[in-house]
Amino acid sequence: MIGKGHAVVQAYILVQTEVGKAAAVASQIGELPGVLSAEDVTGPYDVIVRAEADDVDELGRLVVARVQNVNGITRTLTCPVVKLG
Repeated sequence: MIGKGHAVVQAYILVQTEVGKAAAVASQIGELPGVLSAEDVTGPYDVIVRAEADDVDELGRLVVARVQNVNGITRTLTCPVVKLG
């Protein structure tokens, strides 16, 4: 679990799925630890996920080991959140 008052890394993960699989993929991803939200969307991606982890390495493990192994996913794009200014 992420400690209170401690910096975390957050990212949006854009997910493309097989036709007709977006709802099931979003539901499965939404159950993963570290995932804050997973929603079906329209446009070039089918699901947008917001995730957080203690550091970049842990975030990478979340994406590679867990999110990308969900059945029905064809491609992911991870966009880390940055604080500008």
